[in-house]
Amino acid sequence: MTSLLDLCEQYFGARDFYEVLKIPRTANDKQVKKAYHQLSLLIHPDRVEENIKAEATEKFKVLGRIHSILSDSEKRKIYDQSGEYDEESEEVMMRNWADYWKSLFKKISVEDINNYEKNYKGSEIEIKDLKRAYMDSKGDMDYILETVPFANCEDEPRLHDIIQELIEKGEVPEYKAFTQENDKKKQRRKRKWAKEAQEAERLEKMLKIENEENAAANNLALAIQSRNEARASQSDNFFDSLIDKYAKMSEKSTKKKRSPAKAAKTVKSTRKTKKKV
Repeated sequence: MTSLLDLCEQYFGARDFYEVLKIPRTANDKQVKKAYHQLSLLIHPDRVEENIKAEATEKFKVLGRIHSILSDSEKRKIYDQSGEYDEESEEVMMRNWADYWKSLFKKISVEDINNYEKNYKGSEIEIKDLKRAYMDSKGDMDYILETVPFANCEDEPRLHDIIQELIEKGEVPEYKAFTQENDKKKQRRKRKWAKEAQEAERLEKMLKIENEENAAANNLALAIQSRNEARASQSDNFFDSLIDKYAKMSEKSTKKKRSPAKAAKTVKSTRKTKKKV
């Protein structure tokens, strides 16, 4: 079983929980929760394409386990003093990672993610992430675009200008991998991003078609149900009309049976009258 520290290094490039959340060890509970919320919005499985959703889910779980440790005063104290934590209990607890996240924050929506993306781009947080990715990769633009949240080939010119400005200001060193990147590598990157964009578009269309088919199936089911209810109602009305019809026929039949007796009485009454006369 892969340890939590190994997973932290694999997904976030750091083996220290505070480095993953990008907060100092002196951060209070509110700062821990805020950092966790911001980072979880960036890596939330709902904002990624289907082909990397499984990886994003595992990454999200790791982040949740980190937060569960740092948000608990006793667990955090042990971790701060010894760097140790209860690996097994954290893993068991985070099997229901989605419920854990929902218990802390309101349900995330696509609109929430889009709004956060707008606020993130061009912010100090993005520049800090960009500097870190640049330094970690020694200027590898492929790595930078893969690591910096919301970054893609369309953002490359903008990110390139920001890094170039940081180099000129002396805030980061100049790496040849960045300043002298060959055209073949650039074209290969663009082809890769174009292919991924096409795949994402294809998956989105398939999802749309699937949703439309499900909606059509639901509408058909409702139509059949409505039709069956209408038929049942018509059937009830039909039997009611039959009952009413035959009830009236029965009444008429009874009246007809009584008519000869009345006629006989009328005849007798007429005869008695003639005798008296």
